[in-house]
Amino acid sequence: MTRIIAVSNHKGGVGKTTSVVNIGAGLATKKRKVLLVDMDPQANLTLSFGISETNTENTIYKALLGECELVPIKVNKYLDVVPAELDLSGAESELAAEAGREFIFAELLDKIKDNYDYVIIDCPPSLGLLTVNAFTAASEVFIPLQPHYLAIKGLTKIIEVINKIKKRLNKGLEITGVFVTTYDRRKILHRDVLGTIRTYFQDRVFNAKIRDNIALAEAPSAGVDIFSYNPECNGAADYMQLVKEIIKMEKKINQ
Repeated sequence: MTRIIAVSNHKGGVGKTTSVVNIGAGLATKKRKVLLVDMDPQANLTLSFGISETNTENTIYKALLGECELVPIKVNKYLDVVPAELDLSGAESELAAEAGREFIFAELLDKIKDNYDYVIIDCPPSLGLLTVNAFTAASEVFIPLQPHYLAIKGLTKIIEVINKIKKRLNKGLEITGVFVTTYDRRKILHRDVLGTIRTYFQDRVFNAKIRDNIALAEAPSAGVDIFSYNPECNGAADYMQLVKEIIKMEKKINQ
């Protein structure tokens, strides 16, 4: 069964896109067939793989408007990407009058999802129609968090939206994973916040902690994931640990 995972946090700068890129790439190294979908108008996931608007015609924006189907771009044998473009920022207003607008992406994805073990959606840093489309299509939500108290306070809104989607549009939607980014175990604040997160989310918090690592910031400029850029760095080690935990969930998810 295909696992469809929306990676979301309406607070920017939490390493959301970096996580989607490297979780997807890590799963691909484990021979899982992965589709990454760039639902963020900033198109940072698209750019992270060296894909630009000038070398792709079939974007998520055009698909949502009904101009094409979802046409993934092949990155390697196990990894495909549905790219975004900056025009995606106008999609919410353009689709506002569409009947069933919350289900447009789910209907598009339904045609190709069986080709993959994982579909991972990079949601925009907002809780508007694009994110709602991602949540309606997904069965799981992963939330990346920085270990700051303000980040915890911001969780209330995203949990509220997820609960509404679950009640009204997608009964199968669940938060199945939470992980911290830019973690420094030497900082008391980071350890305290992680403890608070574990108290609230309990076994849904991954053991893997993504440490602050310059290579993670450098890899997108080279148009590659962290495993291709610097497989020996802390960032690669941390994301590989996270990937292994995600794979361990497969048996439970598929029961």
